[in-house]
This record gives sequence, C-alpha cells and structure tokens, in this order.
Amino acid sequence: MLNRVFLIGRLTADPNLRFTPQGTSVATFTVAVDTVSQTPSGERRTNTDFIDVVVWRKQAVNVANYLKKGRLVFVEGRLAIRSFETQDGQKRKKAEVIARQVKFLERAGAPAETVELPELPESEEEELSELGTGDVVPDTGNDIPL
Repeated sequence: MLNRVFLIGRLTADPNLRFTPQGTSVATFTVAVDTVSQTPSGERRTNTDFIDVVVWRKQAVNVANYLKKGRLVFVEGRLAIRSFETQDGQKRKKAEVIARQVKFLERAGAPAETVELPELPESEEEELSELGTGDVVPDTGNDIPL
C-alpha cells in the first residue's frame, strides 16, 4: 500500500509552533493549492484547496522560524485522517498531511529558489505512522542535526 502526498502551494498564515508535554516540537500550517480545470464550454476555472500540514521536531522549528504567510513551499508526506469530538459532543474528522519533508521554494522577497531541509529518517517515519489519532508522539531524542 502507498500513502504519499506531494503539494506545492502558499502558506495562508504564519506557522503555529507548539510543544508536546515531552518537549517535542510540532508546527502546523495551512497551504493553499490551486487546481485548474476546464468547464464543458471551454472556460478555465481555478479552484483553491486549503490543506492542513503538520511538521514534527527540528523541521517544525525551522518552518516556524523561516516560513511566513504567502511563502511558496513544497510538502511531501502522508495523508492522515484524525477523529475528534467537539466541545458540544459532535464527532468530527479532519484530514491533514503529516510532512516528511518541507522545502522552501523561495526566499522572502526573492524569486523561487529551493532551500532543502533534511528528511525524517525512515525509522521515525514508521514509528509515527503506527500511532493512533489521539496519541502523543514520544521524544526519541533523534532530532535531525542541521
């Protein structure tokens, strides 16, 4: 089986950096991704999808420090569906991309240029994929050095 997502889009707001109770950093942000389609009459129409992204550990800190609203990014990761209950007791589901790699495609005020961050090691990728939707990710101390 395969669960892999590739996105290129712009941040809709500055990333939000938080920490788990164990001190593991996690950043969340939303990427606006345009899809162009054609109507039966031949008119081109652009639809925009807003996709939530979650980034862990050292990459989370880098994303929070260097990305801002409007910046163009490439995200590679896996799709996760998370179930939760609202304060009024309604059950909801949320789709989000758990990023394995985030690439900055432009510098602030400059044209597109790739700035690459290191990938999450395969062993940690597998460890994260085995967690349940409500689980807190343990801090293994295997942060990726930059």
